[in-house]
Formats: sequence, structure tokens, C-alpha cells
Amino acid sequence: MVPTTGRRRRRGQYILRKAGYAMRFVIQVVSEAEVKIDKKTKGKIGKGYMILVGVGQDDNEQIADRMVNKLLGLRIFPDENGKTNLSLADVGGEILMVSQFTLYADCRKGNRPSFIKAGSPEEANRLYEYVVSKCREQVDKVETGEFGADMQVSLVNEGPFTIILDSDEILGKG
Repeated sequence: MVPTTGRRRRRGQYILRKAGYAMRFVIQVVSEAEVKIDKKTKGKIGKGYMILVGVGQDDNEQIADRMVNKLLGLRIFPDENGKTNLSLADVGGEILMVSQFTLYADCRKGNRPSFIKAGSPEEANRLYEYVVSKCREQVDKVETGEFGADMQVSLVNEGPFTIILDSDEILGKG
């Protein structure tokens, strides 16, 4: 069961529920993006999405499938009238996907973030690779960073247009 956010009443007091450990995508519409490792290009795309992927403790393939379906169905590219009405497929877009456990930074206490809500490295890598493979089934060019590596990411964010997808929201749990 994925914990939800919010308050509930217990013995006359309000207590804060645990925050969800939802899968998270930070999606940026880009005209170009690149990831380097040790000054060497690992992945590079033109028009498309630069996506940071965070995997939480309770994530699984079913959640990943729903997230990928939502991601690939988004209509956030402008049409001929400037309205956000076109999908990644409509514009022949590409994807650069980078795993980022820091999307789970909990900064509520002290000045050093906690990352206990992030999935274990082994499971996070497995699900990250699963998401990449699912995207590759439908998108011609999907480039990646390297899980756990020290990476340098550069991009030109168009708009700027950035969306955060959270599986708790997609699945109606948040």
C-alpha cells in the first residue's frame, strides 16, 4: 500500500500522514539536451523531452506502465496555432532520460536532505531500465544517462515548459 499525504484526526489531535513514495518524472520540453559523463557525451537529443526519473520504495512495473502511458500521451507541444495540443509522437520527438534519486529529498528537518523515501539502488535501477525499455517500444530515439554516475546535464528548455508527474496523482492516491 502506498502511503498518502494529508492530515487525519487521532484522539483529538491532527497528525501528518507519511508522504507518498510515488514514482516521479520531471519532464522538460527541450529543443536539445545532452548528458555527459567524464566529459564524454553519453546521450544527446534534439526536440523532445528531457526527463528526470525518481523511483520510490513502493514502485513497481504496473505503476511504471501507467506513468509511461501518461508521459507518452501528454499533448504539450504547440500546434500551428501555438496551443499545447501535440504529443511527442506528433512532433517526432526524442527522449533523454536520467535517473535522479534526489527527487526524493526530504528537507523538512535540518539542512541535510534525507533520501529514505527513494527506492533501493538495485530496485530503482531495475525500474528505471524498465521505464526506458517501455519508452523505447514507442519512441524511435531514447537516450539515457548512466544510473549512479556523476553526470553533467545540459538542455535548452523550450517555453520554458516543465511538468512534474507523480504516480500518486496519476493513480488518484494523492
